[in-house]
Amino acid sequence: MKRVPTGVIGFDELIQGGIPEGATTMVSGGAGSGKTIFATTFIYEGARRFGDPGLFVTVEDNLKNIVWNMESFNWDIRSLEQKNLMKIYRMHIDPRKDVEAQIDKELDIVSSMVKDIGATRLTIDSTTAFGGWITDPGKLRNLLFRFGDYLKDLNCTTMMTSETNGGPRDFSAYGVEEFVVDGIFAMYFIPPHRSIFIRKLRGTKHSQAAHPCQITENGLVVNSKDEVMWSAIKQY
Repeated sequence: MKRVPTGVIGFDELIQGGIPEGATTMVSGGAGSGKTIFATTFIYEGARRFGDPGLFVTVEDNLKNIVWNMESFNWDIRSLEQKNLMKIYRMHIDPRKDVEAQIDKELDIVSSMVKDIGATRLTIDSTTAFGGWITDPGKLRNLLFRFGDYLKDLNCTTMMTSETNGGPRDFSAYGVEEFVVDGIFAMYFIPPHRSIFIRKLRGTKHSQAAHPCQITENGLVVNSKDEVMWSAIKQY
């Protein structure tokens, strides 16, 4: 099985060297846990270190904010964009109009961008916004499943993010996304400590423990040699 390394320092050795090629994974966690940094690292390091063209799609955040966050780690994203190894795109959704139709249109745009640069890596940050636009649980569930299926058909190794309440058993925002994806990486932030737990990853013999991680001046670093006691996470 071919594997796609995330590029996150210390993490890939916990998942047999990387994510199975073509799989869809989700990075979930509460505010400040580091999930967006994880997802951007997947795209940036994929382009920089492995020559894998990647597309980073933000659902809500401003493009300038995304670029500023990346550049704060001294990442040279400009040269990668010029070489068509990396692109950043923001979905345009007007909640006053037919959201589902707009999402379908945006997915077509994402598909075109994937083909234009030959992207093999794709990140969607984040799926949580969908619940703010679609309040009917049945429609939301259907949308998330269709969304996941559409991304699968793009033949990219895909990573999505999902905002949770940050609890030890919170693996997705709506309890649906976790059944759409092949893997879940749950991140926790109990100030000042951060940790990560691999909830599942199909076709992979992965670590069963939670591991400490930290955000450094160069990005996210996972300490694969150390473990975090679940009691330290469950008390919050």
